[in-house]
Amino acid sequence: MLFAADKGDIDTIIGGIAPDWGPFGSLGNEARVMIEVVMAVAILICLGIAIWGAAKQRIGATALRDTFSAEQGKGLIIAGLTGVFIIGSLGTLFTIVYGMAV
Repeated sequence: MLFAADKGDIDTIIGGIAPDWGPFGSLGNEARVMIEVVMAVAILICLGIAIWGAAKQRIGATALRDTFSAEQGKGLIIAGLTGVFIIGSLGTLFTIVYGMAV
């Protein structure tokens, strides 16, 4: 019988969740950091778009009574949060696709 919680180390849990770099495994440490920085900046930009959309929706719906601005704000919120989800899951998607190809 094998117990899942045999060695209760958080590194085991995080290491199991964190994607293996797959096709990018041979990259150097500097290249990995560069990719992580670019992804972090992209996520921050997407979050900024979502926040801008929320502000635009709030201002358009209440203060200006502008339904077009409110609808445009909804679109920005959806686009920003979708971008965050896609960028956040790119590492996992690359690993899955690379694993299926090998």
